[in-house]
Parts: sequence; C-alpha cells; structure tokens
Amino acid sequence: MARLVLHEAQRPAEVKVGAESKWVCMCGLTRNAPFCDGSHKKTLDEENGKTYKYESSGRKVVA
Repeated sequence: MARLVLHEAQRPAEVKVGAESKWVCMCGLTRNAPFCDGSHKKTLDEENGKTYKYESSGRKVVA
C-alpha cells in the first residue's frame, strides 16, 4: 500500500538528551529514520506554493 505524506519542514528538530543533542528528521527524506542524515538540504531550493515529490531514487519533481 502506498501513502502520500506531506511535510513542510526543511530542517531537523534538535532534541536534547542531557548535554547531548540529537537531530530528528522533520522533512521525511532521511534514510536513517528517525534521525537526520542531511537529506533536508535537497529541499532548500523549493518554492512556496508548489508541491514536490521525491522519487525513491532521490529525484525531485514538481507534483
């Protein structure tokens, strides 16, 4: 079953565990869920008002 999930965040969320910081993915593109792997950098050139689809290959297309 396929699902379409929309994410608007373009940066990870910082979660503090004691004195240590962990970065949790908020863009939905990480391959290391739930942690950020830097994949959000692909979203930085997205335009407001457009919807983007990321294929399994990582290719971005306007939906």
